[in-house]
Amino acid sequence: MSTAHLAGLLREQASGCLPVSPLTHALLTGAAADLDSGGVCAGLLADELGATAGSVPGLRLAAALHRLVLERAAPRLALHYPSVGGSARPERLWADAAQVLVEHAEQVRTRLAATAVQTNEVGRSAPLWGGLQVAGQRAGVPGVRLLEVGASGGLNLRPDRIGYLVDGEVLGDPGSALRLDTGWTGRPPADLDVPLRVVHRAGCDVHPVDVSTADGRLHLGSFVWPDDTARWERLRAALTLAAAEPVAVQPLSGPDFLLRELARPHPGELTVVWHSVVWQYVSPADRRRGRDVLARAAAAATAEAPLALLVLEPVRTGGGFRFELRLQVWPAAPEVAVLGHGSGHGTPFTWA
Repeated sequence: MSTAHLAGLLREQASGCLPVSPLTHALLTGAAADLDSGGVCAGLLADELGATAGSVPGLRLAAALHRLVLERAAPRLALHYPSVGGSARPERLWADAAQVLVEHAEQVRTRLAATAVQTNEVGRSAPLWGGLQVAGQRAGVPGVRLLEVGASGGLNLRPDRIGYLVDGEVLGDPGSALRLDTGWTGRPPADLDVPLRVVHRAGCDVHPVDVSTADGRLHLGSFVWPDDTARWERLRAALTLAAAEPVAVQPLSGPDFLLRELARPHPGELTVVWHSVVWQYVSPADRRRGRDVLARAAAAATAEAPLALLVLEPVRTGGGFRFELRLQVWPAAPEVAVLGHGSGHGTPFTWA
């Protein structure tokens, strides 16, 4: 692969940051231009020349810089970052960022090589909550066993503990420390006044984040765009919920996790397998294994112990990608139902 290929990926990822994060857009655009001209990025990103779009090298580079800012190791660059009280100055941003890359080249290179993208975007709990309501009412079973593949720090495993602002009304848990403005157009085909009862919650990740530690919280924070204040507020509130009700994320691949969790039926409970914006990071072999495990569990599902698959993943369209929420319920509604589509961050969202 060539530097032109990598620069193209950086520009593509930069465009995906607009209009929400002009700062990240400017940062990645500057990095692409620097790469073209043989600047500091040429050496720093040499190991990324064969990167695929799914490995999002631009977001990993932006996160490495943001981590240095959050650790107070890059004071001049911090002046641009609203996440630490700064205010972006586009005319100086790349020059200051490039200087940080020179001064902290080894740290950045190490983090680029070791870091798996972990946004754990809690805004996705809004479509998840709506989809769970649909799944539960189609299955006719009151209790939900929620199993998340690629759970990161587990922040989306508490959809029943969140307040959801919908058309001026707070649904879900009105007293929650986390209140999501859903940005919904339409509503899911379900009675949203029915309480969602999660009786069991568990998650897995090949690189789990321990949000009970300062390092884990910094790691997740580094992937939040520095000028996206709404996401920062959501993350802080979600970490508060996580501290009040810890859920350990198991260091397992998706297939191994599902083999264990789907080994026996749970009568009186709807088992829901959930994942969001994780499919691009899963190896082809694990995709095949995961499908096989799920297919066997689906074949064994009964009306007393049903199974559902609920996913929010990107689908390629003529102009790029859109994120669709898809649901299958066995045995009641095994066909794939597209419930709606929206942002990769979960909000806003349009119900079908």
